[in-house]
Amino acid sequence: MHRPDLSAVPVVILCGGEGTRFGPMTQDTPKPLLSIGKEPILMHIMRHYAHYGFRKFILCLGYKGLMIKEYFLDRELRQRDMRLHMAEGRQEFLGQSERLDWEITFAETGATTQTGARVRRIAEHVDADRFCLTYGDGVSDIDLAAQMAFHRAHGRIGTLTGVRTRSQFGELVVEGGAVRAFVEKPPVASLVNGGFFVFERAFLDLIPDDPACILEQDPLEGLAAADQLQVYEHGGFWQCMDTFKDYRLLNGLLDGGKAPWVMPPHGQPV
Repeated sequence: MHRPDLSAVPVVILCGGEGTRFGPMTQDTPKPLLSIGKEPILMHIMRHYAHYGFRKFILCLGYKGLMIKEYFLDRELRQRDMRLHMAEGRQEFLGQSERLDWEITFAETGATTQTGARVRRIAEHVDADRFCLTYGDGVSDIDLAAQMAFHRAHGRIGTLTGVRTRSQFGELVVEGGAVRAFVEKPPVASLVNGGFFVFERAFLDLIPDDPACILEQDPLEGLAAADQLQVYEHGGFWQCMDTFKDYRLLNGLLDGGKAPWVMPPHGQPV
């Protein structure tokens, strides 16, 4: 199937939060670098976009952002065999390297800046008519090319991906005080924000210049009030990594060979 060329569309990823719900795990490591299998969740997200042909990434850094820069700068050093010629002060990488045709902009958006303000602060790096946006802690098997086509077709400023999750609790079916059925963690009927967005560049001008601006409040609420926000419904796999329980779930899926978000490189069929 022919896919559109998305190589010039920037993908903005929010990577600056502290990840306080993880306690000790994020005291020394930013949440986007917590590993799912052999790679950080951030790499899983970027590979998902790369599968559909995206190659330009803008990472909104904040908490321990230097570690994210260092991860990419030292990636070969961490993953490949190496021979050190000490007398010459020369290092030699051995074997074949993975060639990723990605352009990554590391944007320092502030240690305590809120999500909306982080997006506003990368405006100078968005050199296209539209851009994608996502969080650095959620994976999905969403068809990003279909989402982009949907966005371009409706003609509004923003597209938000709506997903359905399961309740954290069992549901009781009660008649006259008697329990007639018990449904373990049923699907939630309403859609929730799945965190995969597409915006026209004009959206950046609508975000208040305020470090306390939260993306999910004034910016998105304003788009909705102006009838400029459409929802793209995704019925497939989606999972955020908000807690250690989520972290264990994602690692368990990957270890068991049941990770729908893992896709082959660009140009290869799913």
